Amino acid sequence: MDPVDAYHLGSVPLGVAVAGLFVIVMARSHGTYWAGRGVVRGAQVVHEQEGAPGWWHATIRRLESWTDRRSAQRGLDLVRRWGPIAVTLAFLTVGLQTAIFAAAGLVKMPYLRFAIASIPGALVWASVWATIGFGAVWGAISLFATSPWVLAGVVVLVVVAIVWLVRRRLLRRAQRSAETGVQAEV
Repeated sequence: MDPVDAYHLGSVPLGVAVAGLFVIVMARSHGTYWAGRGVVRGAQVVHEQEGAPGWWHATIRRLESWTDRRSAQRGLDLVRRWGPIAVTLAFLTVGLQTAIFAAAGLVKMPYLRFAIASIPGALVWASVWATIGFGAVWGAISLFATSPWVLAGVVVLVVVAIVWLVRRRLLRRAQRSAETGVQAEV
């Protein structure tokens, strides 16, 4: 049985699929934006109130430490430089979407500006996923269902890629530590 038929997705009109995906991606992007705004507000409250509970301080510190990550810094830099354009184009990226949406909240981009900038990006994202994206996913599922050897090959390739990326990251960290004279934790 075709997976599309199993879930009755083949009978969903394109407009309904695009509208549903649009709502989903808008909820995700705006939720991430408000989470970024919440971190800013929470940090302000913690710094202003000395009587806040210890767990609150620890939680805010953990959330603030997220901004030290490379992807978060890239998102912050893009939002600071490009503003709403970065938000619109974020929907076309993989791996930077969350960082850019959260960064927009962290830098306190006005909500109306964020909302207006997210509409065209969300429409494009929903259209791509309603057509090409789900077609590729269901095609891959169909291929894996008919040929387990292809699935095994893909799993091996993913494991090799992850090992290569982790090793490369550890080597870069060791090289940076050697350049600065600090012992690397490998």
